[in-house]
Amino acid sequence: MTSKQKNLITRSITGILFVAIMVTSFLQSFNMIVVFALITGLATWEFTGLVNEHKHVNVNRRITTVAGVYFFFAVAGVNSGAIQTNAVFVPYLLTIIYLFISGLYTKSGDSVNDWAYTMLSQMYIALPLSTINVIAFRQAADGLNYYYYLLPLSIFIFLWTNDTGAYCTGSLFGKHKLFPRISPAKSWEGSIGGGILVLIVASIMYYIESQGENLSGLNLIEWLGLGLVVVVFGTLGDLVESLLKRTLGIKDSGNILPGHGGILDRFDSSLMAIPASVVYLYSLTLV
Repeated sequence: MTSKQKNLITRSITGILFVAIMVTSFLQSFNMIVVFALITGLATWEFTGLVNEHKHVNVNRRITTVAGVYFFFAVAGVNSGAIQTNAVFVPYLLTIIYLFISGLYTKSGDSVNDWAYTMLSQMYIALPLSTINVIAFRQAADGLNYYYYLLPLSIFIFLWTNDTGAYCTGSLFGKHKLFPRISPAKSWEGSIGGGILVLIVASIMYYIESQGENLSGLNLIEWLGLGLVVVVFGTLGDLVESLLKRTLGIKDSGNILPGHGGILDRFDSSLMAIPASVVYLYSLTLV
């Protein structure tokens, strides 16, 4: 067996396990919160490790990671209704203040860089991943918050569908580069093909939900709109991480997932798609 075949088998097994864990985690709110808190911690730890390899960068990995995970749990608590006060965010704010003040005592070569990368870890990773809770917990007419797995799960289904459709279509018909300076492999044809496939899947999601209680409250057009938002911002999220890796001079963000790279490599698209979906879903309530 050649090394290429072994890598394909490893990649396939890892991919199947990854999808299985993600899908099952969404079936119960507790599992979803625990899994995404873990993802937030691993992604933040991975990111801070990468930037610390740069010259004159010294981010406190442990405290920064703990802060990101705590923020995720705080957002989950408030949106699920388990926590009734915004005072839960006070420890997080105190931690952020500490991370700034600690720069006075570390004798770092470039404290501004340290602060910038520390805050970037929160804005780029902790905040976007935490907004999955805003999508997962919906407020009903009785004022109580209920967990509804289909909406957050659909975002990842759309992302996986887009990746598959873009790869297949791009391999067959790709001629016009989407963003050659950042990602030479991506093409407009691939992006369009992935988008069309997502629209088909979004239609199927609407049909499946319409056979029940339609807890999301979305009609067909709104489901299609959600699919397009995920396609556009998922692609942009992928490009943003590609730019990050080019800036840092690395190929993969890590090797925690055999054949797939690091946590950031797997969740780069979702870091833009999840918060964009929150904005989209909230905008529907304003119409």
